[in-house]
Amino acid sequence: RCYDGELPTRGVVVDESSGSSGQPTSWVRGPYEREMVRKILQVVFAATTSDKPVFVINAFALGAWATGMNVSASLTEICIIKSTGPDIDKIIHTLQEFGPKYSYVLLGYPPFLKNIADDERIDLKEYEIIAGYGGEGMSEGMRRYLLKSFNRVTGSYGASDLEINIAIETDLSIKLRQALETHEQLRNELIKTEYGVLPMIFQYNPYDYVIETNDSGELLVTLARKENINPRLRYNIHDRGHVLRLRDLKKILKKHNLTNLLDGAKLDLPLLFHYGRSDMSIDYYGANVTPDSIRQIIYSIEDLAASFNTFNLASVEDKSHNKSMVINIELSQNAKKTTFDEKALSSEVFTKLGELNKDFYNAYNNTAPVESHPKVHVYEFGSGPFEGGSRKLKNEYVKTDLKYDKL
Repeated sequence: RCYDGELPTRGVVVDESSGSSGQPTSWVRGPYEREMVRKILQVVFAATTSDKPVFVINAFALGAWATGMNVSASLTEICIIKSTGPDIDKIIHTLQEFGPKYSYVLLGYPPFLKNIADDERIDLKEYEIIAGYGGEGMSEGMRRYLLKSFNRVTGSYGASDLEINIAIETDLSIKLRQALETHEQLRNELIKTEYGVLPMIFQYNPYDYVIETNDSGELLVTLARKENINPRLRYNIHDRGHVLRLRDLKKILKKHNLTNLLDGAKLDLPLLFHYGRSDMSIDYYGANVTPDSIRQIIYSIEDLAASFNTFNLASVEDKSHNKSMVINIELSQNAKKTTFDEKALSSEVFTKLGELNKDFYNAYNNTAPVESHPKVHVYEFGSGPFEGGSRKLKNEYVKTDLKYDKL
């Protein structure tokens, strides 16, 4: 869908989606919109970095994916940039080689940033490092953990099928989210508590993006620049969320005696509350994993397909803030757990998942450390996370309440 129904033959860059829910999609970007993305990213970096020379380490997955390539192309003019991809050895070597005289900006997925913070080969406190994350959300517990190693931890919201930097976390949005953790009345008034998750909060430019919410709670995004060669008009990205004008937030904060959260706020921009995917996928090191893909794999394993009752996906975070993914499988009433070797089953399931999902393949083989590799756990009927669970008309294939489940 391009203007005049034709794709220009020059100046077009093609990004590819991950194909998490099926066939990967190609997204085309012309020179004007790439220039706009470049300017936006440069403004954001100028506002968050110090007076030292800036050295960006791009640890996002490289290749045809939108974020890794576009970040590299956009920031070259204003800083030193090295695109290492998610390679911890290269990142540590880069920091040691160039030393602490730079203000580093380390960009990557949240679990990968934690892997770097936990690496004992380097003392990150000797460096000035801003951690910028994207691809998935972050708990405030993990942010506090990362701040022991990094000077600042800030997120960005974007998508390959829209743009890579639609909205950013600001001091105001971070303070507001932290207030929601402990202030129940504010939480009840501002967010959709029925979603069972503390939303990420960003600010965005309403002159560039018109963001609405449909009756299902999903975001509809319109790119408000007619120069884009591939328009997006009320595009449903299948994320849950809503927006709030800053002037309306001010009234609510005044009501709860929390106007101090506005101290230092620089931008009179609306806020975007983002609750995650509405299609019930979960994030694993930047890859979206859907229940449909797991169901497809289960049914492709003959002995498992004959013995299982249901399953659920869970993105879990242990008490040390290590994030991973588990697939819990409940067997049918007459099946026995001893029939299945969990280690062998995990290997088979995630090999097949890597074949279906290129982003997962990259995360599993190149990004995630071995200790955070996903696992399959098998339970007999009515045991483990399925014990005492109510039998609903529709199974719950994604669980959000297994925060400290075994990894």
